Amino acid sequence: MEAATATFIGSSIGICRPAKSVARSGFLATIGQDFVRFPHKHYSSVSYSKPGHRRVAYGSRRCMGVRASLSSSSDSSRSIASIAPLQLESPVGQFLSQILISHPHLVPAAVEQQLEQLQTDRDAEKQKEEPSATSTDLVLYRKIAEVKANERRKALEEILYALVVQKFMDANVSLISTMASSSTDPSGGVDTQPSQDEKLERLHSPEAYDMIQNHLALILGNRMGDSTAVAQINKLRAGQVYAASVMYGYFLKRVDQRFQLEKTMKILPNAVDEGEADIRKVVSSHPEAFSDGISPGGSGHGLKASRLRNYVMSFDGETLQRYATIRSKEAVSLIEKHTEALFGRPEIVIALQGTIDSSKDELVKISFGGLKRLVLEAVTFGSFLWDVESYVDSRYHFVLN
Repeated sequence: MEAATATFIGSSIGICRPAKSVARSGFLATIGQDFVRFPHKHYSSVSYSKPGHRRVAYGSRRCMGVRASLSSSSDSSRSIASIAPLQLESPVGQFLSQILISHPHLVPAAVEQQLEQLQTDRDAEKQKEEPSATSTDLVLYRKIAEVKANERRKALEEILYALVVQKFMDANVSLISTMASSSTDPSGGVDTQPSQDEKLERLHSPEAYDMIQNHLALILGNRMGDSTAVAQINKLRAGQVYAASVMYGYFLKRVDQRFQLEKTMKILPNAVDEGEADIRKVVSSHPEAFSDGISPGGSGHGLKASRLRNYVMSFDGETLQRYATIRSKEAVSLIEKHTEALFGRPEIVIALQGTIDSSKDELVKISFGGLKRLVLEAVTFGSFLWDVESYVDSRYHFVLN
């Protein structure tokens, strides 16, 4: 399995998927073609030109007890759509969905048992002897093995998703469930939800939140503090902002984890404590560290001095590229599926020149406060994704770098 690489380059965030990885929604595929940044003038309206029935083995009697309690729960008929946009489809995913709805505190224990079962299935598959090359059953054998591997991969993706959703629930933060606009709510439901900015802020370290503030400032412009001003944006652009911010949150949590460790051990490089004087120089020489979607002429504008930013800028190119890498196909696929579930499949046309025509895509009118909420949620989703990917990999190894 090759790694998927999120390359943070000046005016865009791109993601390099493995050759066999297929983009489902087009959101990640189009990031970088004309990444959105809100201008500093004419804020009253901002518009854009082109730019199965199977029995699941739960692994232990303890999990069977969980299943019994689910069947008797009055909440079992509810859909996961009430707490997250993506509907889980595999038997494992559907099982975890019901636990999320009725007993979210049991999700980690249920995940442990499912990972044990996946490991048992994978080990059993490895121990099987492949038919000889002359056997007529060889092709069929390999096809069955491929189907089983894909089933395990899908179950793994949905385990990751269930854990991310459960972390939001633990933090008492509601995920935006859909962006379906209507005549009574053109914002797609975002502006009608209560603000959760303070809750989301508390989920990040102070140093990481400084960088998140810079990310917000570079996306929203100087209207970040004006939460009532309304922007008109098509769903493709909104999805690009969201997916890019998920990748930024993943990257940010990864570097912040290392930063906090070195800070605790008092081994931070001296450059981290230097002032703002060198920031512009570093930004211009290492633009790939920023996922802020800024134009080439706007690098460094309005950025705050940040110890974590200086720390990231002290990385050499190879280290920076490694930390800007989404490590697994499963995580990349999850970002695509979650974004599509939230915004819907974009209506885009690829012109002969290779440009993207999104003029037929649905428009939403959303306040800058709503956009801020979307970005904060996305960054936090990416941060949680890093956490759960690392946790799951420690119990069921699937990350190869």
